[in-house]
Amino acid sequence: MRLLKKIVGYTLFALLIYVGYVIVSTGYFRTVENIFDGEIVKKIKLAGAEDITVISESGMALVSASPRKSDLAVQQKQGGLYLLDLNSRTHALKKLTADLNIPFAPHGISIYKSDSTYTVMAVNHTLKGHSFEVFQLRDTTLTFVRSITDPTLISPNDVVMLDENRFYFTNDHKYEEGFGRFLEDYGGLGLSNVMYFDGKDFREVAKGIAYANGINYDAARKLLFVASPRNFKVKVYRADDDGSLNFIEDIDCDTGVDNIEFDSEGHLWIGAHPNLLAFSSYASGGNTIAPSEIITIDYRGTNDYTIDAIYLNDGTEMSGATVAAPYKDVILAGNVMDAHFLVLKPNKK
Repeated sequence: MRLLKKIVGYTLFALLIYVGYVIVSTGYFRTVENIFDGEIVKKIKLAGAEDITVISESGMALVSASPRKSDLAVQQKQGGLYLLDLNSRTHALKKLTADLNIPFAPHGISIYKSDSTYTVMAVNHTLKGHSFEVFQLRDTTLTFVRSITDPTLISPNDVVMLDENRFYFTNDHKYEEGFGRFLEDYGGLGLSNVMYFDGKDFREVAKGIAYANGINYDAARKLLFVASPRNFKVKVYRADDDGSLNFIEDIDCDTGVDNIEFDSEGHLWIGAHPNLLAFSSYASGGNTIAPSEIITIDYRGTNDYTIDAIYLNDGTEMSGATVAAPYKDVILAGNVMDAHFLVLKPNKK
């Protein structure tokens, strides 16, 4: 009987420690105030605008959206890529994939410019599995090129192109379901990875990441940045010519970092989730809102960077921020599930 009591006692103690770890490590106790020195220029009606990237030369933005409050069968019918005219006062929105005849529920996106055309790549989740869809964008016309599939696409989240053929992508989980996924989400196990495609073959180039999410590449400095929202970090790697990665350091961000965009000066702009438990409840239909945050990182070198909080909201304006794409004096702020995304204008300093 004493042995049984000890076992029960140790088990309860371990469980208490585990629960405490989850609560603390997911930002549960963080105070979220509504802070933004600026204004909301517009709320643009579009469900689940999860990723946004700006085409600065044309004053356009490419938006990846799927109605994630619906099941995957609906998402793959209604999801799409949209072009947003940033020079228009009305911020005109055009669906580029209206005539696409394949199931399409896009997630992360990337654009590579070559001459007068752009190659566009989108992570696609459908009932048949995961794939990358490749398009060519010329002016305001998007043409489907091909699909890329491979067994290494376990749970692809985001992608960044190096050229028309080479790219990196993140698998945000090793396990798609079951107890393994539970431990990744709530235990913070670093089991996800970064994969590299050289135009012919896929290979793993980074691993041991807790929920590898947003990814972007600074070609001028050959630096790859990977968001690890479960650990509140941005991981920094130096890329070799053969695609191999050399880990440099972790940037502690104190928030659940998601997609990563760059501004014209090379600063990182990141949509984030300051309270991951609140976000998880919101995404599963529990909470009606979840807090949103936007941060910037001026990364100058190893142990030399500045993090600034640009926007923080309890979710009443927009829940579950995933991306912040800057253009001139505005910021496009996207999210996972809301029926709209925001155009924000910070006050000039």
